[in-house]
Amino acid sequence: MAIADDSRVEMWKEVLGLCAVKAGESVVVLTSESSHPLNIDAAMRSSLALGATTLMATLPPLVIRKPVAGDRTTYLGVTPLSGHRMGVELLKSADVVIDLMGLLHSPEQREILDSGTRILMVVEPPEVLAQMMPEANDKRRVMAADNRLRRAREMRVTSDAGTDLTLALGQFEPLPEYGFTDEPGHWDHWPSGFISTWPNEGSANGRVVIDVGDMMFPFKMYVSSPITLEIEGGCIRSIEGGFEATYLRRHIESYDDPGAFAVSHVGWGLQPKAKWTALGMRDKAQSLGMDARAYYGNFLFSTGPNAEAGGANNSRCHVDIPMAGCSVSLDSEPMTAAGDVVAVDQRVA
Repeated sequence: MAIADDSRVEMWKEVLGLCAVKAGESVVVLTSESSHPLNIDAAMRSSLALGATTLMATLPPLVIRKPVAGDRTTYLGVTPLSGHRMGVELLKSADVVIDLMGLLHSPEQREILDSGTRILMVVEPPEVLAQMMPEANDKRRVMAADNRLRRAREMRVTSDAGTDLTLALGQFEPLPEYGFTDEPGHWDHWPSGFISTWPNEGSANGRVVIDVGDMMFPFKMYVSSPITLEIEGGCIRSIEGGFEATYLRRHIESYDDPGAFAVSHVGWGLQPKAKWTALGMRDKAQSLGMDARAYYGNFLFSTGPNAEAGGANNSRCHVDIPMAGCSVSLDSEPMTAAGDVVAVDQRVA
């Protein structure tokens, strides 16, 4: 459903208000050929309306000499900003970068954040942004999970479908995503609402059973028959099942990179506005699929890089797999049970 022009600008002003954008701050709206034109317009107009010194930086398209699909998440770590020192220095000089391009998993993003610049990534179309407008209570839930995750030394994930996965924690910091960036050096993504972290190198062991109705990205598909992943020493050692298991295995193999089989970030969804059903109702080319990644109580399992967290794995292959019906515990304390959030401080108020 289309969003009226005035409504788009007002919702952007509301979110930038949560980001603490104020008069006199410097805002750079970062765009490329894939940026949604309505988001460009609303980001510029709302930033100016709040009194920020605002400019738009547009980078030329990236030429990737690899056979990849159209989704921007099929080849990570390389962006139109890669090797662009003038652009990096410009963004480091800003108080806020509104990233309408997608710097996620890139070393340039890390450098910009380390300078104290706060970054808000926005790549979903306006109707998805409107559905999952962030609010202050989202931060409360996510930061409660972040606080618990920082103290944890082990995560265990189980399900009736057969998942039983154990991961050691503590080597890498968690990544809280609550939909707005209000502190220096913080990255966030509108829309979102989940907590994740990366397991200690080589520590993930067990079995993950991707069940019917779970989802896989970047394919943007619901799974129709179970897929079993056997995991040892932090890496997937086998992928068994029907057609979708073969599809997943061949996709990962196509990168010709052992690091593509590593376990990447893991966490759980905390956004009650996100819908499990949304993937079946949206054009795959128009949405990144943040409903699936953030819906309340999911277990988000992923494969590939951990360089964003400071690890050594720079794989360009990254697969996100939101799973329903899982129970997640930290040091034997339940966070979710059979797909429902049970930690009291993370529940919807």
